[in-house]
Amino acid sequence: WVMMMIKKSHLVLITFVMMAGSMYGGNWPGYRGVGDDGHAEGEGYPLMWSEEEGVVWKTPIHGRAWSSPVIWGDQVWMTTATEDGTEMFAICVDGETGEVILDEKLWDVAEPEPLSNPVNTYGSPSPVIEEGRVYLHFGSYGTVCIDTETMEEVWRRQDLECRHYRGPGSSPVIVGDLLVLTFDGIDVQYVVALDKATGETVWRTDRSTDFNDIDVETGKPQRDGDWRKGYNTPLVVEAGGKAQLVSPGAKAAFGYDLETGEEIWTVTYEQHSSASRPVWNEEEGLLYLNTGYGQPELWAIRMDETTQGDVTDSHVAWKVLKRMPKRSAPVLVGDRLYLLSDEGVVSCLDAGSGEVKWEERFSDKCTAAVIVAGGNLYVFDELGKGWVVAPGDEFMKVGEGELDEGMLASPAAVDGDLILRTVGHVYRVRGE
Repeated sequence: WVMMMIKKSHLVLITFVMMAGSMYGGNWPGYRGVGDDGHAEGEGYPLMWSEEEGVVWKTPIHGRAWSSPVIWGDQVWMTTATEDGTEMFAICVDGETGEVILDEKLWDVAEPEPLSNPVNTYGSPSPVIEEGRVYLHFGSYGTVCIDTETMEEVWRRQDLECRHYRGPGSSPVIVGDLLVLTFDGIDVQYVVALDKATGETVWRTDRSTDFNDIDVETGKPQRDGDWRKGYNTPLVVEAGGKAQLVSPGAKAAFGYDLETGEEIWTVTYEQHSSASRPVWNEEEGLLYLNTGYGQPELWAIRMDETTQGDVTDSHVAWKVLKRMPKRSAPVLVGDRLYLLSDEGVVSCLDAGSGEVKWEERFSDKCTAAVIVAGGNLYVFDELGKGWVVAPGDEFMKVGEGELDEGMLASPAAVDGDLILRTVGHVYRVRGE
């Protein structure tokens, strides 16, 4: 079902979307960086760091939240929330000094739904930022747009309903004139596009997923609908001459028309709680899709003008079934794809065939996405350790670091520096 409320002024600016990477400069506008691919610009990123080495500043952040920092100019933004979810905040830190510029409570929540998930928080979705505006999202608890010069609120929405059950996780995405939000709850599952200037709804599309989870005795979804949950963040790709929104959910992933929200294609799989964001390989015409929780698999989906309807049996080029991440997003470097499993195993795959070139274990508990900065891979675990690995067909560690606290938020990188959010602080870490 698609609710159509399109106006000419709200049509998606496809050219803008495809050129956005060249316009951002050294910023880090979303949790996967400039091109939503985990790649940072610049050189001179640190190879060694610790609490005593390389730290430019260290700023305490109250609450409990895993949203990744986003950066525009000299501002670093993130969200936070109280551990019980009764208060939710916008945080802005000066990128040069680490001074807190803004620490504003956005709203109170009288009765937040219990998380029922020790890994998640009430502040897990990462903000997204552009010139003059930042958009902070807390799932069904609310979304707010703030003017980054005046620090004044521009608009807010708190009427988009969804029972997250285990907490929100999907981050917002800017697509031309639109702000796209994802709601994959135990009760409803849908994608909605808002006019980013006003917050008004432009289109909404409900998932068409057949969850096949109805209990024959009760007539209700099994496990209270837990298998309908999802945490993924959409990705804009241009395939077959058409820009589209790739949006994985529980049990299925979809391609949507950017202007109308109309469903273009779908693939179905067995897993739920999809969280690891897809990666697009334009050269190969392949979309790398993680199927979710339980037993996650990596699928390479062939994307071209024939990718329409249910393509599960026709467009899956290959699959990798072992040691794939449940949460961490992979990164593509040349013709190699690098992935970090929740159990701390980094895998190097041939991006064309899926052949595993090497695997190396770093830790036993990892969540943060892999990024590429200064030509090297940066890998972090939940205990505060990080490793720097040179991409290539043979494993080669070139650096490492450690901070006092664990890290679940994905790292950001700008101008040769790492911006790292740990359990209780945010750091700026600099190389020599």
